[in-house]
Amino acid sequence: MSILASRLDRVKPSPTIAVTSKARELRAQGHDVIGLGAGEPDFDTPEHVKDAAKTAMDAGHTKYTAVDGTPELKRAIAAKFERDNGLSYAPEQISVGTGGKQVLFNALFATVEAGDEVVIPAPYWVSYPDMVLLAGGEPVVVETHERNGFKLQPHELEAAITERTKWLILNSPSNPTGAGYSHDELRALAEVLGRHPHVWVMADDMYEHLVYDGFQFATPAQVAPELSERTLTVNGVSKAYAMTGWRIGYAGGPKELIAAMAKIQSQSTSSPSSISQAAAVEALNGSQGHLTERARAFQERRDFVVDKLNQCPGLSCLKPEGAFYVYPSCAGAIGTTAPDGTVIRTDEDFVQYLLNHAKVACVHGAAFGLSPFFRISYATSMDALETACERIHAACVELS
Repeated sequence: MSILASRLDRVKPSPTIAVTSKARELRAQGHDVIGLGAGEPDFDTPEHVKDAAKTAMDAGHTKYTAVDGTPELKRAIAAKFERDNGLSYAPEQISVGTGGKQVLFNALFATVEAGDEVVIPAPYWVSYPDMVLLAGGEPVVVETHERNGFKLQPHELEAAITERTKWLILNSPSNPTGAGYSHDELRALAEVLGRHPHVWVMADDMYEHLVYDGFQFATPAQVAPELSERTLTVNGVSKAYAMTGWRIGYAGGPKELIAAMAKIQSQSTSSPSSISQAAAVEALNGSQGHLTERARAFQERRDFVVDKLNQCPGLSCLKPEGAFYVYPSCAGAIGTTAPDGTVIRTDEDFVQYLLNHAKVACVHGAAFGLSPFFRISYATSMDALETACERIHAACVELS
């Protein structure tokens, strides 16, 4: 008899982490692999944020903190929500976790029971469905369409909702597509949700500050205040502040839900790192000038990658509103044959071909719930992107 719990049969390891690990392994073996799989900024954490962490250590702030965040960090988060989003949260309405992933996990475990449904637009961040499954719920995946910019349409949301629906998870700008929902698009979805008061909204805003071409970020509770009492607004410092390794995510929401999330966290990790929390206070309260500067660099990379991919035979790529991903179609490569005789039948075959033949690591679209596409992260140097795009183009030309 296996010691492992049967619930593990419902989930799979993260495919994005698997691709990053494979690229790292190949590089260690001496292969010149360019990794475009990781959702991690190549920029360093800002100096003033690192200095705040050093100051905290020198001051002896190295002990346990309150389970779901220090008072100082909760105040900084409340100020951020007010400043950037026009949302007002009291400290008891704010949760701090070890990364945004833990915050999402806590919320789902605090609310989802067997048979509950969670609506997830596809393509989706790979962890959403598996978190729902681990919590005992059922992911209801709604495929979006490239012609709509990979954005959930009101009629699609309406059709997906049942009496068992507990949550809608909405990620904007999106991982993996970079699609951002405008104020009007969110308002249209909110009108549907207004007809279904039993459905809660989980807004994953992790890429809020990475938007381009004048796109105006908005979040559901801001656009539709009538939904605020059933909305959890999730964010963090990982992406915009280049603090992935510091592991700080946070959320604002109804007091009862936040308390339940704290209860779960108290029996799992307890408090996030005290040093990371001190650094996050400075990230949110300190100078924000680097946000614009880095967004400008990401926009330049986005424009370069989209242009180059659209020159590759068999590929086409939309220009997204935000994040640091593109989600090109490889439909034109499906059914072709590689130089070694391998037939490209799926997007997974295609990215495997790129890895083996071009030494470029990407993530196949099926991992995100929508084929035939693949995800490229352009959160790396322009030199690496230039070489990678050259290799992808050459690899596409060699398909027949």
